[in-house]
Amino acid sequence: MGRRLAAILAADIAGYSRLMGEDEAATVRDLKGHQAVVLPLVGGHGGRIIDTAGDGILAEFPSVIGATECAIEIQAVMAARNADVPEPRRMRFRIGINLGDVIHDETRIYGDGINIAARLESIADPGGICISRQVFDQVNRAVKAEFQALGPRIFKNIIQPVDVFALAPPDRVARPGAAGLAALDLKQEIHFCRAPDGVQLAYSTVGQGPPMVKVGNWMTHLEFDLESPIWRHLYRELADEHTLVRYDSRGNGLSDRNPDDISFDAFVGDLEAVVAAARVDRFVLFGLSSGCAVAIAYAVRHPEHVSHLILYGGYALGRGKRGQSAAEKEEQAAMMTLMRLGWGKENPAFRQLFTSQFIPGGTKEQADWFNELQRITVSPEVAVRILDVGYEADVTDLLPRLSMPTLVMHARDDARVPFDAGRRMAAGIPGARFVPLQGRNHLFLETEPAFGQFLEHTRAFLAG
Repeated sequence: MGRRLAAILAADIAGYSRLMGEDEAATVRDLKGHQAVVLPLVGGHGGRIIDTAGDGILAEFPSVIGATECAIEIQAVMAARNADVPEPRRMRFRIGINLGDVIHDETRIYGDGINIAARLESIADPGGICISRQVFDQVNRAVKAEFQALGPRIFKNIIQPVDVFALAPPDRVARPGAAGLAALDLKQEIHFCRAPDGVQLAYSTVGQGPPMVKVGNWMTHLEFDLESPIWRHLYRELADEHTLVRYDSRGNGLSDRNPDDISFDAFVGDLEAVVAAARVDRFVLFGLSSGCAVAIAYAVRHPEHVSHLILYGGYALGRGKRGQSAAEKEEQAAMMTLMRLGWGKENPAFRQLFTSQFIPGGTKEQADWFNELQRITVSPEVAVRILDVGYEADVTDLLPRLSMPTLVMHARDDARVPFDAGRRMAAGIPGARFVPLQGRNHLFLETEPAFGQFLEHTRAFLAG
């Protein structure tokens, strides 16, 4: 074991036991929703989550400024999320931050530095933050916040008194910047339904206008995605002109996380169940990545419901069916192994391989969010099973049976799904319009040309 100096953030929900006693199921559901939004903020400020047992959060930061700014943003985001929640059901974090020497191994940290952070958390007001003198001396002029000196406090099992400074809860709803504002302004309604085999599925509606249904794909989370720099810009734009129906496929996000049946037919059944529950009769169907094959199968089964079909970054023939070279087979085997061992962990080798395929042009912040997306959305075992279904998918025989107007788009240098896979899919669909986009990211980012091109061609296609 080694030692290092670290900023420790400890947080819990004030009155959590009372909330659980009043409505256990609702409290657990609400907590998971809040965690999906709050936990990625830790990575966004350079921190690392150590533990999330129960309602608590324990995180380590290399910088006290990063830890403090993260705490302030957490409280601002929670204030916004609580704005429309009845007072008795609001969840408010208490947060304590300390700078101290910690003992560490590969996964855990120990020492009085952590104990002091936990004691500071215990005296913070609901929605407030308490910090030690060591933290205050470094952030006083660097962070835009006014801390009040509470003086020395004596804590149980801590030998020396601790000088404490407090930041009161926000007296109004604060927003963490323009991007956060746009995400928080998307007022979605989350509902649940059941697939034919009984698996519980979470779906949501957001926006206004003609309905558009986005097919569930690998690694989604209804709440987390609205905050994520990977997805939020796409959903913001689509919801601006449509009533957007999204859902988490089985094994993902807020849907049942460990279903017995993970198969292509089950994924098509999930889409059928969501469409029935959302009560949309005729709509634009949007498939992305692995969701394209599912969209094709649904559109062939139910052409009366699909007015237009939009496919982006997808394939009709899975990777395992395309006649791989020996090198490609080795790469696939390596990916599966790394997924089982490194999914959602701070594994540089895994992150470099995986992230470089989905968002090779992403920033560090976006890569951190994408890594957190893995951990929050799906377990390692289920992720491997879902990926295997995609590898073996084959809907090529269904392509000639598509009868609705279809737009297919694909990034020319897509590092995850070959451009040729998208081209061949479009070529098999009667009358399909194929548009190559400039870019190499499989999931297009807000600042790249491909995103603007996607919106431009989508709007023109639907208007025509």
